[in-house]
Amino acid sequence: MDPFIVGIRFQKSGKVYHFDASDSPDILVGDFAVVETSRGRQLGQVVQIVENPSPPLEGVWKPIHHRATPRDLVLRQLWQKKELEAMINCRAKLAELKIPGVKVVAAEFSFDGSRLSFLYSTESESKVDLRKLQSAMQRLYIRSRVEMRQVGPRDVAKLLGGMGACGIDNRCCSMFLTEFSPISIKMAKEQGISLTPTEITGMCGRLRCCLIYEYEQYVEARKNLPKRNKRVGTPSGEGRVLDVYPLKQTVLVELDNGVRVEVAHAETQPWEELEALRKKAQEPCGFNEGGVCTCGKHAPAAPAELREEEELQPPETFQTKALDNEVYLARAAGQAGAGQAGPSQPGTGQPSLGQPGHHKLRKVKRKKAGRSPWTGDSETRGSQSRPAHPGSRPPGAPPKKKPPEPGKPPKV
Repeated sequence: MDPFIVGIRFQKSGKVYHFDASDSPDILVGDFAVVETSRGRQLGQVVQIVENPSPPLEGVWKPIHHRATPRDLVLRQLWQKKELEAMINCRAKLAELKIPGVKVVAAEFSFDGSRLSFLYSTESESKVDLRKLQSAMQRLYIRSRVEMRQVGPRDVAKLLGGMGACGIDNRCCSMFLTEFSPISIKMAKEQGISLTPTEITGMCGRLRCCLIYEYEQYVEARKNLPKRNKRVGTPSGEGRVLDVYPLKQTVLVELDNGVRVEVAHAETQPWEELEALRKKAQEPCGFNEGGVCTCGKHAPAAPAELREEEELQPPETFQTKALDNEVYLARAAGQAGAGQAGPSQPGTGQPSLGQPGHHKLRKVKRKKAGRSPWTGDSETRGSQSRPAHPGSRPPGAPPKKKPPEPGKPPKV
């Protein structure tokens, strides 16, 4: 069976604590209950019923002792009336002992009067030896256990209440704040609030708790807005950002001609992006390591003379490649006959087997004999034969002459 968990508050704007009300399943929101706490028995009011509660971090939930009766409520009122008297007596004893820098703020009795707690604050927020004061108050209230508890300046302002720094009748901490959140000066800067101490300081002397109310909304609104003194592009021209308005999503821009205009964020463009686009449009493609354009979009145009020569030259085909190969073989054969191809066989002037030019010479000899230059034999390529090259001349065909070079008369 799932436990029946309820939230109980002991002060008007105090923190809510969870208790197990399985023994009192008929308890409702607004009822009062007596519970056992670390400071003795306390009487609190049920403010919520917790649905699907998560297990506590330490131990188990403490159970509710019983639902408060009319007698319990009257008893609580009697002890509350004695709290003011106890605080006055403690202040008088403090002045008698002449303990400097200590201020007694309030006194609290437990539900049954078994404990009496004095709340005090110090100017330096450091611990002060109050054992003499505690002993004197213990002798005065024999039936109660006296405790001295130090509180911070924010808790003091919450206990005392009064008008807020903004002019509101009751302070936020006294009305609805159950706990204090950490406040920093960054929150005031993010919201564009003046950093004058009187503008951001509350009645407690600390930064106002209201600085955190809209902080997250301002941070979210500023994410896409440009920062001040940044250059942006607008429909009216480029300029410098003077101020931003996060909630309106607009920026105040001073154009290069000195005119100030308020532009919506959707109509602005960062100057860095505009400059990057301009540079990218002027530079060639950088796909290759050498920075040469490979897509042809930004490739520089070729000179007119070179384009005309390329148009006049016929396209290179397989027959022209074969013709160039034959010319090269003929030249190699002539050099071999003159003895310029390296070491030759003794008495012949031709390169020996395994020397440079040997295979070229064999190809020329085979072609002169009307045989395919790629036919293998046992000396070089084994017993397997290789098919003839598609561009080779058929056996018995007359040798082809070298075509004349452009611009030169043919040799006779």
